Amino acid sequence: MDTSASDAKNADQIAYWNGAAGERWSNQQLRQEVVFAPISKLLIDCARPQQGERIIDVGCGCGALTIDLSTIVGPSGHVRGIDISRPMLARARQLAPRGASIDFTLADATIYPFEPGVTDLLISRFGVMFFADPARSFANLRKALCKEGRLAFVCWREPRENPWLLEPMKAVYRHVPKLPPLGPEDPGPFSFAVPQRVNRILSEAGFAQAELQPYDMKLDISAGEGLDAAVRSAAEIGPANLAMEGQPESVRAAAIESIREALVPFATESGVWLPAAVWMVTAKVV
Repeated sequence: MDTSASDAKNADQIAYWNGAAGERWSNQQLRQEVVFAPISKLLIDCARPQQGERIIDVGCGCGALTIDLSTIVGPSGHVRGIDISRPMLARARQLAPRGASIDFTLADATIYPFEPGVTDLLISRFGVMFFADPARSFANLRKALCKEGRLAFVCWREPRENPWLLEPMKAVYRHVPKLPPLGPEDPGPFSFAVPQRVNRILSEAGFAQAELQPYDMKLDISAGEGLDAAVRSAAEIGPANLAMEGQPESVRAAAIESIREALVPFATESGVWLPAAVWMVTAKVV
């Protein structure tokens, strides 16, 4: 990615998602899509994409949602997936069906020159919480929307409402120092957890009629593959892995064993099910 064509404030996130984190998420893509499938379905139901529409999938990652949307809009529509992660977009391009009406763009959505006024729907599954200046980013995205265009995205609620991430983290923190706390305006997985902040950002960016609908569910973090798979997933991607970075192998091994102990109570014959909580956010152009 040409970092000169990006918002300098997003440099840390660009480096992170183009490094080992992007590679790990790409390698875990199949399992993560199974884990997040219920959330993708909720988001599509909420966004109501239609045949023939033009859609931008913001922070599309490995492209599974982009591909699902392309089957809905059909050949008369078009879906553009945009992301800052080169390894994840490489995976997306591998997965995309030949001839599908899809483009994948390696770019920073904060400043990318979208064609103005032609997009029907902006959509994102956990891709918008990492902007350093989200009001500026959403304002740029809004320019792409047509007069009747709409926005729909899903983001995590408070950490305490998401044991699927919190339980592994608590286990790891028995062995390693805690990660530096994020400020209320810092990018991160929970940066859109507070409704008042989301409403303020969208209003500043020129959106109206914003609504946040809470949804509670359980996620099988093993993707149907059992406790060992759940432990590997929790240890290899996300905040728990970040906290263990640079630690001696003996410390990592002890932390991973603690993750296993923490997940045992959630294991069933059908999977390893932990509570999760999201906001489904919708808005329209002012």
